[in-house]
This record gives sequence, structure tokens and C-alpha cells, in this order.
Amino acid sequence: MNLLVTGGTRGLGLVVVQQQLQAGHHVWAVGRKASAGLAKLRAEFGDRCQFVPLDLSHSSQAVRQALQQGLDKVALDAVVNNAAIAYEGLVSHLDIADVEKLFRVNVFSAMEVGRFAVRNMLLHRRRGSLVFVSSVTTTVGSKGLSFYAATKGAIEAFSLNLAQEWGSRGIRSNCVVPGFMETDMSAGLSDAQRQGIARRSALRQLVDVASVASTIGFLISNAAGSVTGQCWSVDAGAR
Repeated sequence: MNLLVTGGTRGLGLVVVQQQLQAGHHVWAVGRKASAGLAKLRAEFGDRCQFVPLDLSHSSQAVRQALQQGLDKVALDAVVNNAAIAYEGLVSHLDIADVEKLFRVNVFSAMEVGRFAVRNMLLHRRRGSLVFVSSVTTTVGSKGLSFYAATKGAIEAFSLNLAQEWGSRGIRSNCVVPGFMETDMSAGLSDAQRQGIARRSALRQLVDVASVASTIGFLISNAAGSVTGQCWSVDAGAR
């Protein structure tokens, strides 16, 4: 399998890259710059692990050109759109410039990646799979995360409709909806906030990153060949 993972240099994306390399697949990791974790995987797995430098906050045209140049001759079987930035702020303190950047990275770049993936799969006649990483904030409200949640809600709607558009060509699209994980994005949480999140979950814990990555691995595999247009929650039973 040939797999593209955005935000694949750290956090959840890096774990997805690692798991898929261990499964024997070829992985292209997209990120602004290479990380020590990705460098270690590249040293271990050689040419099966490739890095595509790309800042997804750039214009749609720049993102499109970078993807075409970096993966022009690669026939993709699966794409995991994991890249996102966080934004915390109350609606009463709206900074439209920050929110526009948030949508540029979390929504517009994901749409551009989706466009590239569909065209690539059609060109190479692949019955491929796309997975978009959403967030529990789309269903479980959280103070200060309304703008971030709005981007993830847009991604869920995009994925659902993409599934309907291209299902007849064998292209599947699903979302994974993680709860709060121990990643760089949640590094700013205090111990009290972590404990509060854990208490609101059925399992009384934050979400295991490897569990989310494994769910993504299932959705891009042939074992999920009849699964499309769905949102799979991996949130430790958040409420």
C-alpha cells in the first residue's frame, strides 16, 4: 500500500506512520519540517518512509503544487488527513485573522489534499481510502474551542459528501473522531484539566494515541472495504 499522511512528523500522525511502516507499507509523511521521530523511522525503514516538506498554511495553489511535485508519480492507495492547528478563544474575543489561518490549515488544506487524493486515485485506477481526523469537540462542547470545533465539523461534512460523490468509483471516505489525547496539541492542558477530561469519560482516562492510529489503520485497510461516509469515535466514552 502507498499511503500519504499529513501532519505525519509528530503526535498522532507520526504514530500512524510508524504503524503502517511496521505493517510493510510505503508511507509519505507531510509536514513543515522533519522531526527526530520521523528521522528515526526513515533510518529504520529506508526508502519505504519518505518526507514531503509542506506548510499547509500556504495558499491552496501552493499546497497543490507541492503535492504534485512531491508525489507526481506515486499511485496512492490511502490518504490520512491529520494535520491541524489548535485555537482556543472565546467567541467574544474573536480575532478573524487567527480564525482564517485556522480554517486555512484545518479545512481548506484538507479539501485540497482530498482533491489531490481523488484525482490521483482516479488517474491510477485505485479503489482508495481517505480518512480525515476530526475531534470530539464536534459533539461534546468545550469552553473556548468553538472555532476549532467549527473546522472539524466542516471536515466531517466534507468527508460525508466526498464519500457519496466517489463511492461509485470505489473511493471511500471516513472520519476518525478522537477525544483528548496526549499529544503536542494538548500539551498546554494543566493537570487539573486532564483530570477533569478523564472524569468525563467512561474509561476515566485520556485517549490512547495508538488506539486512534489503529482505528485509522483499520479504516484504510481492505477489512473496512464496506465502510464509508462514517465518523468513528475513539474518545474513551466522552460525555
